[in-house]
Amino acid sequence: MLRSLYSGVSGLRSHQTKMDVIGNNIANVNTTAFKSSRVTFKDVYYQTMSNAAANTDIKGGSNPKRIGYGSTVSSIDVVNTRGGYQTTDRTLDLYLDGEGYFVVQDEAGNVSYTRCGNFSFDVQGALVDPNGNYVGGGTPEYSEGSDTEPIIIDNIDEYTDIAIDRDGKITGVLDGNVETLGQIAVAKFKNPEGLSQQGGIYFKETKNSGEPTLTYPGGSATGTVVSGGLEMSNVDLSKELTDMITTERGFQANSRVITVSDEMLQELVNIKR
Repeated sequence: MLRSLYSGVSGLRSHQTKMDVIGNNIANVNTTAFKSSRVTFKDVYYQTMSNAAANTDIKGGSNPKRIGYGSTVSSIDVVNTRGGYQTTDRTLDLYLDGEGYFVVQDEAGNVSYTRCGNFSFDVQGALVDPNGNYVGGGTPEYSEGSDTEPIIIDNIDEYTDIAIDRDGKITGVLDGNVETLGQIAVAKFKNPEGLSQQGGIYFKETKNSGEPTLTYPGGSATGTVVSGGLEMSNVDLSKELTDMITTERGFQANSRVITVSDEMLQELVNIKR
């Protein structure tokens, strides 16, 4: 069989994967705090037809002759650039002006990380995200592996003028007095691109992301909290549409390689006639 036939098939697979990623990016162009992904390719196995030869007194050197067998996906990377600020004028909508992540915990105690700060208080006064996961707070230590506690404010309905400052402190007014009711914790990672996307705008820690360092907002690494807005998707629609065109053309070209290879094989079969 012609090598080009298999090279064309590998090219189709690679470009299909890239198109899948582009489609997901475009689908989430308006998803709060969504992080887009990109695909890179690499060439694969080469068959050596002849090795390189050194020059001699009577003959010059020669370069190696190698035939490649197509391409494959090298990486699918999460692009962690920060999305823009979308004003909502809602106190419990929070934007992180830095590289940190909010810490959330489900009812089973599983911890996830998110950039989506769309929070609210439930009936028991717990600060939760749209899926009912507890938002971490308390008094985290400045060390790796520290734990956070859910922020639960007793008698939350008795407080007025709930506000959240740039350090994540939650305050409310009761009987004319301003009281501090809790403080939101944030996490930072040595390698944020190593986090695993879980869907629902959640990320999970992995061996390559490193363990989280928990702290309060306000530092240069984690950023400050901006109340009254959310992070927009970082999808660059113009780039995605351009990538879609080049991916389509690459797919078409590889399809053509398969078609031409098939025609050449057909000609070979017809020799017998």
